[in-house]
Amino acid sequence: MIEHPVDSDSDTPADVAIAGEGTATPIGVKLGSNRTTIVFREDGARETVQALSCLTVPDNPAASDTRVHYGETAARRFPERTVYVLQSGLPADATSGRQTEQFFDALCTEYDLPADSAVVYAIPSVPDECGLANLSTVVDRSAVGEALTRGFPESLCGSIPALGDGVEAIDQIFVALNLGATTFEACAYRHGDRQAPFSTDDATGRSVDWAIVDAVEDETDGAVTLDRETAREYKETHADFDSYEPFSDTVEHPDGGTHEFTVEHGVMGPLDAYLDDVVDALDTGFFSRLANRHLKTYQLALTRPLVVTGGMACVPGLADELAARLGERLGRDVTVVTPDRPDTAAAEGAYRIAERLVADD
Repeated sequence: MIEHPVDSDSDTPADVAIAGEGTATPIGVKLGSNRTTIVFREDGARETVQALSCLTVPDNPAASDTRVHYGETAARRFPERTVYVLQSGLPADATSGRQTEQFFDALCTEYDLPADSAVVYAIPSVPDECGLANLSTVVDRSAVGEALTRGFPESLCGSIPALGDGVEAIDQIFVALNLGATTFEACAYRHGDRQAPFSTDDATGRSVDWAIVDAVEDETDGAVTLDRETAREYKETHADFDSYEPFSDTVEHPDGGTHEFTVEHGVMGPLDAYLDDVVDALDTGFFSRLANRHLKTYQLALTRPLVVTGGMACVPGLADELAARLGERLGRDVTVVTPDRPDTAAAEGAYRIAERLVADD
């Protein structure tokens, strides 16, 4: 039986119970601000699916055609009517909650996920009680999870694929860093107990996107103004700390014609600043908190690799560059480990927890 305190810093593990007789289907979920990931089994094979966390909103709710489109289809076919349901990373209010429910139900329906399932979902370590409650409500009200719905810290879920083939992370001591779109999170884990959780929105993937917008505009002397989605695509396609190469693109002018431009520093400059912000947050925020509250864990964790997950960790070379800069700041060698897919690791880890819960029942 996996045990883990998901609601506090307490050193006393919270029991996880599951209904049924071990026949429930395990499902792992990460509802993200940019993309949502679900991991499940179909015909004996493990499946991982991702979709943009968005859906269409009808122009006229009273119209006869109120069909909901979501994900890439919504963003591509109906951009003017598409909303991202988790702009802040959590359902912020009743409207966002309803839209997130619609989106999640549509996703579960498309992949025919069974109602008789044990759903484990990743939850961010942020001090937003209302948003976390809304997230729980979204999953609890969905058509899946009749056997169990349970949230576990996102940084723990994401660390599980990085530290073994099963759920070995539950029994280890380590520090996990989640480089997300809307928050940067750091947390220590000691045999499954969460210690000194830290989060900030001062260093996020979304802030990098907006910084790329500004940097490209400056680099082109105001001739090019990107939207955030294009800036994010630049980051995901071209950013590389190992071997970045400048690239060219074209934009259409409103009065006709096109303008070709080259991005020299407009992508990597914001990423350099982002890593400096992450190192500052770790040095002056998280590690000082961990040392003051849990000195022994702090001493042990620094002798082991940091686990780095989240969408920003997909940028080639970023995790190693973070280790180098943090090591220079702390005056000691720092190593990192990342899962094969940092962007889907939280859902994969959640799936493994669900799988273990079903097996242990």
